[in-house]
Amino acid sequence: MSDQQYDFVIVGGGSAGSALGNRLSADPGNRVLVLEAGRKDSRWDVFVHMPAALTYPIGSRFYDWKYETEPEPWMGGRRVYHARGKILGGSSSINGMIWQRGNPMDYERWGADEGMGSWDFAHCLPYFKRLENCLAAAPDDPFHGHDGPLVLERGPATNPLFGAFLAAAQEAGYALTDDVNGYRQEGFGPFDRNVHRGRRLSAARAYLHPVMDRPNLTVETRAFVTKILFEGERAVGVQYRHGRGPLRTVHAGEVVLSGGAINTPQLLQLSGVGNGSELRALGIDVVADLPGVGENLQDHLEVYIQHAAKQPVSIAPGMKWWRKPGIGAQWLFLRKGLGATNHFEAGGFARSNDDVAYPNLMFHFLPIAVRYDGSMPAGEHGYQVHIGPMYSDARGTLKIRSTDPRVQPAMRFNYLSTEQDRREWVEAVQVARKIFAQPAFAPYSAGEISPGPEIETPEQILSWVARDAETALHPSCTAKMGTDPLSVVDPTTMGVHGLEGLRVADASAMPYVTNGNIYAPVMMLAEKAADLILGNTPLAPEHVEFYRHRPAAAPQAAGQA
Repeated sequence: MSDQQYDFVIVGGGSAGSALGNRLSADPGNRVLVLEAGRKDSRWDVFVHMPAALTYPIGSRFYDWKYETEPEPWMGGRRVYHARGKILGGSSSINGMIWQRGNPMDYERWGADEGMGSWDFAHCLPYFKRLENCLAAAPDDPFHGHDGPLVLERGPATNPLFGAFLAAAQEAGYALTDDVNGYRQEGFGPFDRNVHRGRRLSAARAYLHPVMDRPNLTVETRAFVTKILFEGERAVGVQYRHGRGPLRTVHAGEVVLSGGAINTPQLLQLSGVGNGSELRALGIDVVADLPGVGENLQDHLEVYIQHAAKQPVSIAPGMKWWRKPGIGAQWLFLRKGLGATNHFEAGGFARSNDDVAYPNLMFHFLPIAVRYDGSMPAGEHGYQVHIGPMYSDARGTLKIRSTDPRVQPAMRFNYLSTEQDRREWVEAVQVARKIFAQPAFAPYSAGEISPGPEIETPEQILSWVARDAETALHPSCTAKMGTDPLSVVDPTTMGVHGLEGLRVADASAMPYVTNGNIYAPVMMLAEKAADLILGNTPLAPEHVEFYRHRPAAAPQAAGQA
């Protein structure tokens, strides 16, 4: 099959690819094909659409690509599991539905890099507003939009443990904030989430499904792209396999890579775009020698600080097998109850030391003590906070190890490898413990169960983190925008440096990871990329004041702190 021709072929129907599929096909003159390697997101799939069922897809071969890192040198040589969505909507169909833009200073840091001036906060804010319908914001709120496809609800946080957590944060000396995505991120309060009317609102459900009837838009699932096709330095199409069928070829005016921070650099390298010496060693013909492909790998690592509760106020009873049918029925027929929430309803952002100019710690509070896989520690009732440094200076690599596209690339994040990272990890655990030790938790706490009171010294804390920490599932930055020698993507066009007809728009293009969950930044990036790819005049920057702990701090210094 080599006679197909599209104006745009989007590789990846995940978070960014869903947004691009919608925006690039809005002009009926553009023929758009979205190729997603995973399966369809059936409207009847309870594990996708019930918010509280988020633990079930992770680890399942039907929903999850099930990546693992190489042995991490600073974590005792253990491999860290990385879930990635194997379904239309990508990881937005299996994630925690937490909506965090990141701090405005993150984008000031982006914009401070050479050639990146159009990616500062003033230039990004209009795209955040364009994509969202923030139900909790006032109509005239300068930070929020109300007409976008992604509906944002704010967590009710009515469980008494949420009240204790927010009170304890205040008692520990931290401020409250009514909107972590608004004027002031620093502080503690309710979180926004991608849950609407009791259902997960993935990128596919928000962007693709409403426009599936467009005659110029084709969405093909189980379409595994194996190679980008070039004529000289111009991308002219892709090669892919549908299911177990034969290889197919499709031609494109533009190829847009939206496979994410793992699959985009993998496909680039398989197609001859990357570090020339490394590709030649695998017998791959080099199309473009770009040593930055697969470099600059960043992520967030996290641990759970867990306490047993001496009052029966947690949501642990909902985990009992005999209660699940009732919870499922209530969700199915009423879209209410424990099944209708992602449970990450509140948390906060704080600075762990006075050297950083904006929050380097994020807290997700849960009124239950449980791991992502659904396992629970000994005991009945409990609560926990997810905590970890947000802009570590650790950097990793992602490199293909084979010319076989089915062989997962070698990922090494180098968690805990820098002095800053190790110092902030100790501080992170200390800050979480400080909050949990406040009087507001006295009526509830029956003692720390993880890591446990025996873990006290910095050395013990770091050893526990190395043994117990999990990824927060925010891999990013492996084909970064910029103009320096390790950059891959032109920030003004999203084109791959030195090539024509090839763009990148996903988490791999981020230059630095933001200080929160990365789904929101990826969606903003995709919205802006759509304008740049189409040649539209970008939305005008909106210069609004936002909270700065140190008004005179330079953005780059803040990022390096």
